[in-house]
Amino acid sequence: MKKYVKQFCIRGLMWAWGGPVIMAIVWMAMHGAGVISGLTVDQAVLGILTMTVMAFIAAGISVVYQIETLPKAFAALIQASVLYIDYLGFYLINGWIPVDKIWMFTLIFVGCFTVIWFIIYITVKLKVDKMNKTIGSISDQ
Repeated sequence: MKKYVKQFCIRGLMWAWGGPVIMAIVWMAMHGAGVISGLTVDQAVLGILTMTVMAFIAAGISVVYQIETLPKAFAALIQASVLYIDYLGFYLINGWIPVDKIWMFTLIFVGCFTVIWFIIYITVKLKVDKMNKTIGSISDQ
């Protein structure tokens, strides 16, 4: 268990910078579109801190796929649950989602997570099948 906590922290620290960078890009796009005209110091600080923690958690939770005793589907369920709570919690803290729109966020999250997980699953399956064919053709010789 200790090695998984260590891996969680390493992965989180490696990618925590991504949250604020993505947030800065979104803020610039929103400003360019005229949606926001400026941020208060409090909004900027809260956004930077929460996005750093959010990115840390999002990157770290991928460690569940390294736990060999967990079925992949259960690991995906754990990852999806942690990401959902992570994103929703920080979006609510920052006031980026009104409470009455949580259902819409949930639908979008489930749809996006499912599509992304399916794409990754298919990609890995195709690579494994190709490797198995290569190994099979080598062993036939």
